[in-house]
Amino acid sequence: MTLAPERGSGLNPAQLRFRDLLGKVGSGEHTSSGLSEAEAEEAMNSMLQGLATNAQLGAFLIAHRIRRPEPQELCGMLRSYRSQGPVLRSPGKKALCFGVPYDGRNRSAPILPLVAVGLAAAGETVVLTGGNPMPVKWGVTNAELLAAIGLEWRHLSLQKVELLLQQKGLALCYQPMLFPAAEKLIPVRDEIGKRPPVASLELLYTPHQGEHLLISGYVHPPTETRAIAAMQLAGETDLITVKGLEGSTDLPLSRACITAHYRQGELKRTILHPRDHGFNGPEIAWQNLENWANQAIAALGGTGDLAASLHWNLGSWLWLVGSNKTLKGGLDQAKDLIKSGKILRWLAELEQTIKELN
Repeated sequence: MTLAPERGSGLNPAQLRFRDLLGKVGSGEHTSSGLSEAEAEEAMNSMLQGLATNAQLGAFLIAHRIRRPEPQELCGMLRSYRSQGPVLRSPGKKALCFGVPYDGRNRSAPILPLVAVGLAAAGETVVLTGGNPMPVKWGVTNAELLAAIGLEWRHLSLQKVELLLQQKGLALCYQPMLFPAAEKLIPVRDEIGKRPPVASLELLYTPHQGEHLLISGYVHPPTETRAIAAMQLAGETDLITVKGLEGSTDLPLSRACITAHYRQGELKRTILHPRDHGFNGPEIAWQNLENWANQAIAALGGTGDLAASLHWNLGSWLWLVGSNKTLKGGLDQAKDLIKSGKILRWLAELEQTIKELN
């Protein structure tokens, strides 16, 4: 009598463990359960370290997309990113860390790169994150926009990026160079065709360690609710959320600007009406990188299509982050920074510094 061979899944122990975690989020409406913070961290570690199969990655991401990540799951995933990713520090300086969609913008002209330059010229310390165009939006990214105005640091090492942050007050954590493990998820994101929970995580993640203010954009109110709850669990004590353009932190000109500041356990919501402060009008449509670069340089000098948006955003952020005591004071400070040419001079200095480091 011939015995049949023992049946097995063919998965290794790490893949079997990931399958168990996957079962908790993908079993259906009545039987699925959320992961604990520790389990979510373990699952993300497995994905970043390449321990799960591509089929498991896709299943996990789409299942989590359908069910929506819970706050403790976002917190666990965030802990994984913090432990597996790069670290930037700015001793003695509180950093302003902006979290925006990594898949970029394709409808309205972005203003954040110019605001970041302006804030740094005003003496603030700013950290941006992101990478190359990615699914599902394939929009223009912070790295491309900064390079278009002369700030090309996509090939800089982590040490050089940190040096720029400490000396010049601005850094871009470019994912393909500084966090290649996270790049492994991009092909799967393309194949599933939907923003996965990692996209929510990216709005909350910063490589900066030390004192900082996290500024996170969102589109839908439930995203904000989960973000605040996740940040409470993660020990973040200073967070601003913004219902910005296309999920970014860009404050619109055409409608009210809805923000909330969670600080030391208290939440304060602020709604700004640009028309009450002399700003109103349609958002400037995105066309192409070359056109944006021309608009950007003009705006930094106080002219052109993006000038009003830059003035409004820079002034508002100077107030919201505490650099100026009043909104009017922030707007006046922004006007002076632009009209005096200080931002353009700082941009030229930073461009030269980066060229010397490349």
